[in-house]
Amino acid sequence: MNPKLKEKTLESLSAVLPITGIVLLISIFLVPLDLGSFVIFLVGAIMLIFGMGFFQLGAEIAMTPLGEGIGVQIFKTKKLWMVLFICFLMGVIITVSEPDLQVLAEQVPSIPNMTLILTVAVGVGIFLALAIIRIRYKISLSGLLIVLYAILIIASFFVPEDFLAIAFDSGGVTTGPMTVPFIIALGVGLASSKVDKNASSDSFGLVAISSVGPILAVLILGCFFKPEEVDYSLGGTSSADTTRDVVRMFVENLPGYIKEVLIALLPIAAVFVIFQLLTRRYQKRQIKRIAIGLIYTYVGLVLFLCGVNVGFAPIGAFLGSELASVSFKWVLVPIGMLIGYYIVKAEPAIQVLNQQVNSVTNGAISVKMMNRCMSIGVAVSVGLAMLRVLVGIPIQWIILPGYVIALVLSRFVPKIFVGIAFDSGGVASGPMTSTFLLPLSIGVCQAIGGNLMTDALGVVALVALTPLIAIQLMGILYNYKSSKLQKAAKEPVILPIDSDIIVDLEED
Repeated sequence: MNPKLKEKTLESLSAVLPITGIVLLISIFLVPLDLGSFVIFLVGAIMLIFGMGFFQLGAEIAMTPLGEGIGVQIFKTKKLWMVLFICFLMGVIITVSEPDLQVLAEQVPSIPNMTLILTVAVGVGIFLALAIIRIRYKISLSGLLIVLYAILIIASFFVPEDFLAIAFDSGGVTTGPMTVPFIIALGVGLASSKVDKNASSDSFGLVAISSVGPILAVLILGCFFKPEEVDYSLGGTSSADTTRDVVRMFVENLPGYIKEVLIALLPIAAVFVIFQLLTRRYQKRQIKRIAIGLIYTYVGLVLFLCGVNVGFAPIGAFLGSELASVSFKWVLVPIGMLIGYYIVKAEPAIQVLNQQVNSVTNGAISVKMMNRCMSIGVAVSVGLAMLRVLVGIPIQWIILPGYVIALVLSRFVPKIFVGIAFDSGGVASGPMTSTFLLPLSIGVCQAIGGNLMTDALGVVALVALTPLIAIQLMGILYNYKSSKLQKAAKEPVILPIDSDIIVDLEED
């Protein structure tokens, strides 16, 4: 095995193993699973591990250099309209190819799937162009985010309540495994072409601004389309009596994901070919490396999505419905928090962001620090999501104050932490959230007879919210410790003087 692939696969193993262990413990002590269903879950976990390994390696050797190359070239382009058009087009192309967006579109039957997908894609495209304008004209990220989220908060009061959860969820699902590596690399490419002191902080924030676009676009769409109650069910766990049944189940579902990911990657491959023909930026060796990286990305996403959707999603829905049916249903809150703490580590886009943060800050903000902070944030959000489903708390009671707190904090933390925090909120809500936590929430909602549109949906939005606060709090702590160390370094050092030395000096 390729040493780099082996390293990435081992990292994936350490990320997926805890959530697998949690499901095993729940199945032993709280909700018994039949052996066939658990074997399907384990096979899904194995596919998830190898899928994440291939995807992370592919993103590193293909998506990152491609995004950086386009970012550098954009910075050199003098015509602003050309820059904005390219960014808008790239935002639309990548968003349409985002697998998570297809999941959300299926949950809104009153709106044609393509209408919702194109609305979200246009929102991402426009706001990605806006993010480039911010970098070019050195607009404050925190100031711009305050204005944008103020517009969102005001708009939310004019949209039907049933549509709010879908709108805020759309901001999370559009920053998934396809979009994030490219947009992050685009920011790095732009920042690498700058020589001012804000270059590092400017490499963050593109994901944050881009994820606002779909929320606003869907809120506007909500003024024209009123969604009805969704008749949505993942069904029960599939039964498998033999190992052949397990293999057959995955083999039958695999062609669908092979086609889905191929359609998703073709536009990006086309962008690479066109970009290379126009700029001749990459040498033959680099072209071969990027091509291999795209193949790794393709294989990884196919394995990942098949493993998650076939092995994880049905188990999530089953566990949710069963746990909500027991007399001690409040156990869902701590269990949800435990699942949230570990499940975020299995998000492929999280690892891409964490590596970039580690690289840009020269190790000052390590991958370990980011993982721990993200885990705490997502644990809180999943706990709130379970509480919301059980009690029926309106999502705006949590989302709106949460964003106000995050925006206030953005005025008191170093600029780089603002970009990292708001980017983290986007990447935390990836495929693991939409295919395990969302089914878990739906299962709970169906078991207690809640409203799917107002109670179950919204878990993606909550997962995207809490890292904003958690990482900025880490930024305040980091800033405090840094200033304390700098102050200590400036104080004069007073060495103790031995009394015997003084006596000797006086005698001399």
